[in-house]
Amino acid sequence: MSLATARGVYVIAPTPFFDDGRIDEVSIDRMTDFFVAAGATGITVLGQMGEAPKLDAAEALAVATRVIRRAGVPVVVGVTAPGFAAMRALAREAMAAGAAGVMIAPPNTLRTDDQIVGYYRQAAEAIGADVPFVIQDYPLTFSVVMTPAVIRRIVQDNPSCAMLKHEDWPGLAKISALRGFERDGGMRHIAILTGNGGLFLDFEMERGADGAMTGYCFPDMLAEVVRLAAAGSRDAAHDLFDAHLPLIRYEQQPGVGLAVRKYVLMRRGIIGCDAQRRPGAKLDAAARAEVDYLLRRLARVDPRARLAQ
Repeated sequence: MSLATARGVYVIAPTPFFDDGRIDEVSIDRMTDFFVAAGATGITVLGQMGEAPKLDAAEALAVATRVIRRAGVPVVVGVTAPGFAAMRALAREAMAAGAAGVMIAPPNTLRTDDQIVGYYRQAAEAIGADVPFVIQDYPLTFSVVMTPAVIRRIVQDNPSCAMLKHEDWPGLAKISALRGFERDGGMRHIAILTGNGGLFLDFEMERGADGAMTGYCFPDMLAEVVRLAAAGSRDAAHDLFDAHLPLIRYEQQPGVGLAVRKYVLMRRGIIGCDAQRRPGAKLDAAARAEVDYLLRRLARVDPRARLAQ
């Protein structure tokens, strides 16, 4: 399947570690199996929440290859790097291993529209025109603002651009603008999958998003919301989404979001340990208690949150 026609939920996979920093391969396998069983239509590895900068080149390729070989669904591999040589090496190796495409985030040095467009043109040339790529549009982290017109230029200039990972905030109007370009014939179709922990997924679907590419600790809920929205069951989609909002909000805290996510995934039995590779920290006792409280409240509505104490 072409990434340009992707729909559903591409789960952003964390990288499981043991407390001593070693990669937990058993948890990678269990996590991959869970994501597919939960309704993921794809998986993205080595993204922001995958702690990719903490992996060396061999580790990054090993993690990507392990998920690709096990998943049975399309896998996108984050290849963002300071230079194009490292980006090209990982992109070519990942595609040889069976990846569906790669994801590229802009460096925070880009300021003008022409610089942004030029960067993606050079990146596409570096990885090869045969490699489908995803634009990661996340100005809250990367400090690079891409207007709809800039994204249109990137898409039109690069036939290998297949998808936008949309994480602008506020960004609902951007989705509408991009779909408007398509309707007017000013931009070819690409998939739009949204991030930000799923925080705005309910309305993003209504604006024309094809689904989510994010790692909220209940990806099975995200998949269900996408299905309900696609079926036109608006109230049911919003009701389910609203029940999860307090936990989604808590998980979106800058600096501790990954710790929350890994803690819940551990509580759900999906990964064996909530450790991050250093630098990184676990939740303190007070934060864990708050998350446990949110899970108990959520369990009143969604039985997936009923976890053993």
